[in-house]
Amino acid sequence: MKPRIKPQSGLRILPSAMTVAAICFGLSAVKLCLDALNHPDPESRYTVAMAFLAVAAILDALDGRAARMLGATSRMGEEIDSLADAVNFGVAPAFIVYLSLFHNTPLAQTGWVVALLYAVCIVLRLARFNARLHGDGPAYEQQFFTGMPAPAGAIGAIGPLAAKLQFPDTSWWDTIAAQWVVIGWMVGVSLLVVSTIPMRKIHTFTVPKKMAVPLLAVLALFIAAAIQQGYLVILMIIAAYVIHIPFAVRSRAWLAGHPEVWDDKPKQQRQARREIRRAAHPNRKVMRRSAARLGLRKPGGK
Repeated sequence: MKPRIKPQSGLRILPSAMTVAAICFGLSAVKLCLDALNHPDPESRYTVAMAFLAVAAILDALDGRAARMLGATSRMGEEIDSLADAVNFGVAPAFIVYLSLFHNTPLAQTGWVVALLYAVCIVLRLARFNARLHGDGPAYEQQFFTGMPAPAGAIGAIGPLAAKLQFPDTSWWDTIAAQWVVIGWMVGVSLLVVSTIPMRKIHTFTVPKKMAVPLLAVLALFIAAAIQQGYLVILMIIAAYVIHIPFAVRSRAWLAGHPEVWDDKPKQQRQARREIRRAAHPNRKVMRRSAARLGLRKPGGK
């Protein structure tokens, strides 16, 4: 067995350096929103602020993987990462939403309260995650987050700002009704963050080999759309994430009721689920083929 090659000491600080850089991007996003208050083109400042949050999210996704690849994981690194998440996905989005949507408005006080609520919920969610990080539980639970993860919560929080920038040619955003809608949205995101609703982790999704090339093409289109229509892409990501929640709840409930597949990989679990479904309805496919062959339709169909 070949000995493991130890990384150079300079590379061991790379994950922590990425985390520190993410904090700088998150706080710089807040400064950009402060600058926008007296800027002739505030929308441009808000756009760059959201881009900085996106960079912070990318760095957050990469620093842990880099630490594991380099064998540079440490308790200190975990704590820095958690504090960075609190700043980047809790404090920064709260300030961005308040400064861009509630500052100098009739509901500024209420807007600040919901901004505080959101930031506190993010911190509570991170504390709960850290407390359960090394806990015991069935293997299938590692496929799900408990509640909305902090990066997804940050994207959800800035959703109203993205909608305002995507559809600016309306006076509705200056009304009291619009502010109450944003307040309700922020409360909903905050509750999802601290909820116990299961949400699927992205890395548990598998891609068949035959779909690798089409997926890369879709990814290229997605990146191009993000460059040209960034606000619309943010809204689409939020919609897709909300749509996935019922499927995650159903998937976790099924896994909880089938302990025989707990130790299997996610792909094997999905295959087992399909086989169990086919066994429960053995004649469904045969009946569909027969109906199609005979040209039959469901009652009431046109």
